[in-house]
Amino acid sequence: MSQSNFPLRRRSVVLGSLGSAALALSPLARAQQTFINVLTGGQSGVYYPLGVALSQIYAKALPNAKVSVQSTKASAENLNLLQAGRGEIAFTLADALSDAWKGDKEAGFPAPLNKLRAVAGIYSNYIQLVATADSGIKTLADLKGKRISVGAPKSGTELNARAILKAAGLSYGDFSKVEYLPFGESVDLMKNRQLDVTLQSAGLGVASIRDLATSVKIVVVSISPEIAAKVGDAAYQPATIPANTYPGQTADTPTIAIKNFLVSHSGVPDDEVYAMTKSMFENLDTLVAAHSAAKGITKAGAVTGTAVPFHPGAQKYYREVGLMK
Repeated sequence: MSQSNFPLRRRSVVLGSLGSAALALSPLARAQQTFINVLTGGQSGVYYPLGVALSQIYAKALPNAKVSVQSTKASAENLNLLQAGRGEIAFTLADALSDAWKGDKEAGFPAPLNKLRAVAGIYSNYIQLVATADSGIKTLADLKGKRISVGAPKSGTELNARAILKAAGLSYGDFSKVEYLPFGESVDLMKNRQLDVTLQSAGLGVASIRDLATSVKIVVVSISPEIAAKVGDAAYQPATIPANTYPGQTADTPTIAIKNFLVSHSGVPDDEVYAMTKSMFENLDTLVAAHSAAKGITKAGAVTGTAVPFHPGAQKYYREVGLMK
């Protein structure tokens, strides 16, 4: 072998090795590109703006991830999408989560969604039953014969509506008209005098009701603690909508609150869920800036309120901060 050929051959071997290494690494590089789809709700609700804020937090915590936000019909659709692997994290109400885990057909879950994994209990939804002042509605008994919107079909709001109305001795058949519409569309019909009342399950200060209250005079209808007891579900707890939450609402109003959860599924890697959980609690100010309902999110409340097992990635964070053993 001549000295002149050796460097060339050696260089070829080195380049060949580098090329092989590059080929071997390319699948790993591709694997590092992860996708996080945040499943929310209608754009006029609370889930959506909080989901947008979470996506910004996740993008910084997981720089290799492609983060997106999807507007949906909320709880039931979100949980079914998670089970199908078409999202990585989602908002849901506690009662819908329980129904999904058990497989409640009437709630929209023909079979148990066994891939679901809890990430965090967050703020509470308040059942907000809001009527136009000129409808004459002041109490639950006044709802008979009126026109109501109960939320998108099989949404968490619609499931809440069924439970509340049943506890009050009412059914959809008692109304002259029942619409299954998202928050914003419900409000538009009320402004146009095509509906009398809407039931919206959301955080306090939801944009849709604020919008309605600035356009027409409203009445926030009381829902007593006795109704909560009659529902017979521990997820339904007596609560209060504070006075002046909405324009024209001058008195505290009794109602029912239901906890919300962030949920993932068993196929999402532990390190991703750990990063999402940790980054959320380290950036709660970003969520509060997106919507005041996020003021209700606390570490102490994150690990209670559901029988669904927590994702191992979330468990790791909660062990670190002393909330789980």
